[in-house]
Amino acid sequence: MKLIFTGHDQRYAVEQSLLAFFPQERPVYEPDAAEENQADVRLSLGKTYATATTLIRYEGREGRGVSRVRIDGAADEYEQERLRQRAVKLSFFKAARAVTGQTPAWGALTGIRPGKLAGQYLAAGKTPAQVDKILRDTYCVSAPRRRLAIETAQAGRKALSDLQPNDISLYVGIPFCPTRCAYCSFVSQSVAKSFHLMEPYLTALMNEITAAGAMVAQAGLRIKSFYMGGGTPTTLSAEQMDRLLTHLERSFDLTHAAERCVEAGRPDTIDREKLLVLLRHNIDRISVNPQSLEDKVLTAIGRRHTAEEIRAAMALATELGFPHVNMDLIAGLPEDTPDGFRRTLDACLSYGADNITVHTLSLKKGSRILLEGLAIPTAEDVAAMLDYADPTLRAAGFVPYYLYRQKYMSGSFENTGWCIPGSEGLYNIYIMEELHSILSLGAGGSTKMVDWPRQHIERLFHPKYPTEYIQRPEKVAENLETFRVFHENMRK
Repeated sequence: MKLIFTGHDQRYAVEQSLLAFFPQERPVYEPDAAEENQADVRLSLGKTYATATTLIRYEGREGRGVSRVRIDGAADEYEQERLRQRAVKLSFFKAARAVTGQTPAWGALTGIRPGKLAGQYLAAGKTPAQVDKILRDTYCVSAPRRRLAIETAQAGRKALSDLQPNDISLYVGIPFCPTRCAYCSFVSQSVAKSFHLMEPYLTALMNEITAAGAMVAQAGLRIKSFYMGGGTPTTLSAEQMDRLLTHLERSFDLTHAAERCVEAGRPDTIDREKLLVLLRHNIDRISVNPQSLEDKVLTAIGRRHTAEEIRAAMALATELGFPHVNMDLIAGLPEDTPDGFRRTLDACLSYGADNITVHTLSLKKGSRILLEGLAIPTAEDVAAMLDYADPTLRAAGFVPYYLYRQKYMSGSFENTGWCIPGSEGLYNIYIMEELHSILSLGAGGSTKMVDWPRQHIERLFHPKYPTEYIQRPEKVAENLETFRVFHENMRK
């Protein structure tokens, strides 16, 4: 669809709305493009109001939307920009709804964190009932999604109340997997193809851990949560995992960490010896991530394990007594059906996990699903899966505690973390609610530096691939120094 902007350049906001209503469309900005479907989005500014008008012509139909927001009371330019963006989004939403006759589950809310608006209203003193009314009347959010937004925002506010100004979280990345899943676009190497990189990578990573530990101590920062992800960290051998965690404990003071999590992930990488290593290093939270318990789905996505191996891995984790175990599921995988998803979720609930994350399939560039054109369930089928998950998890005693969305998600839905109350994965809340800095070590690391009082966020990116990471220690050192200076300046 051709997008024509006048008086603004709100590309991100409009593109997200475009995906929600017209998932098959992609934005076209060339003014002379031979494209009949188009949206003309205009923004005019006065001293008191910003007014946005959108006219959409799509497959012979036409819709118009107008939204006006008051900007004269904005505290600063950042707030004014946010209000202008709101006017543009709402005008596009109204026009698109007029053309399609549809209202997405999240209404006019776009972006990664749909619950962030609910959190802002709660922080401003509004009651949950008042926030619910705003989400319903202004943003046309469906009742189940309003509830998700408010409940996860409340969980975020609770986590914030327990943080100290010098708290940060620590992430360590292991970018290796047994095989590459069909839906994956993460930076990860198949162990079969890159086994020779494992030891050089660990050497480079431990060098960074040494430097990062010294920097964190010098800056007077405190590790509140530790998370090792990937890839699949348990592709490491038991000896490699023990060596890495031993070095980590020698380099960082983890005595104040409220949780220590390692993604065990793929059941074909889990065995008793590795899990015992994790327990010896006080890892109190692991993930066993089946994504599905339907064998035909596992085959379709490129997993080389069966549903029975997942059950056995969960039985082993339970036997060894891990305090918290998470299971990840994805609604909308190739070859899956609503009935298959229901069977998967019901089985997960019987395995004793106290955290279950329900993702919606995101069609990521570079994933095998897109490259090979694999058939996936319809948006209606994905909606049926999620509509089963919400009441079923609630009936089992689970509550939602973190929430986020991604581009190109089936049905423009969401990813939701559910848990038994008291077993929240704090790292997930910290990173999604952007409550404090996340220091990321390893290849592909994305460090987020958060100055919460000033609501200021900056990001740092490590070399993307293992080989590049190994060869560029100077970039790693530069990022660590930038992190230190950022937090030093926070105190000024």
